[in-house]
Amino acid sequence: MITRTTNPDERPGYKTGNEKDTAITIKGIREGLLVTLGEGDWDTLQERLLKQIEEKGTFFRGARLALDVGNRILHAAQMGALRDRLSDREISLWAVISHSPVTEQTAQVLGLATRLSTPKPERVVRPMDTQLPGEDAILIQRTLRSGFRVSTHGHVVVIGDVNPGAEIIADGNVVVWGRLRGTVHAGAQGNEHCVVCALEMSPTQLRIANLFYVPPIKKKNKGAEIARIVKNEIITEIWNTKVK
Repeated sequence: MITRTTNPDERPGYKTGNEKDTAITIKGIREGLLVTLGEGDWDTLQERLLKQIEEKGTFFRGARLALDVGNRILHAAQMGALRDRLSDREISLWAVISHSPVTEQTAQVLGLATRLSTPKPERVVRPMDTQLPGEDAILIQRTLRSGFRVSTHGHVVVIGDVNPGAEIIADGNVVVWGRLRGTVHAGAQGNEHCVVCALEMSPTQLRIANLFYVPPIKKKNKGAEIARIVKNEIITEIWNTKVK
């Protein structure tokens, strides 16, 4: 008579260590690890999970673990026991996810989270358009002394003074970040929308398009001023950032 010893690995339903336990899935999330339990008895699944942890101790050690138990109803004793057993293995149970209100309330009583944080969508940063529309201009970073003459089809910006005897002729606007005491002609090609700005407006002669500026007999220094054409006459007023 021939007898045959049954290999325990050949028993129906037995899983070898190399087979994947489909009742338990583990994946990494931003907060740590998410363990999802499939169908099966709670005690059996709990033991399977602990066995996997022991087999891969290095992988799990120090991990923060969230447990998705589905519709299972768990009470404080069951949940607390698992938390303690995980803690003995240097694993922190920080959340229990469940569709059961009882289980959810139990988790909250034990100070566990019941929701995973929703990752915020990445903010789309649109590059700033640095190709802003503009016009040609000449920038002069010095004081224009007597005898200097500047002529251009664009605008002129002077960071400095324009002394008596210096002259600026521009088809566009003229901006003087200093004292204007020389001769300036803006809008030289007849553009009546051009302006002249200065921190101190005391020109020897000022023209915009075809009009001349006639300063008042007793003109007090008002600080920064802007000259423009209004009703076919050049007027000056306090210079602010808004050009009408």
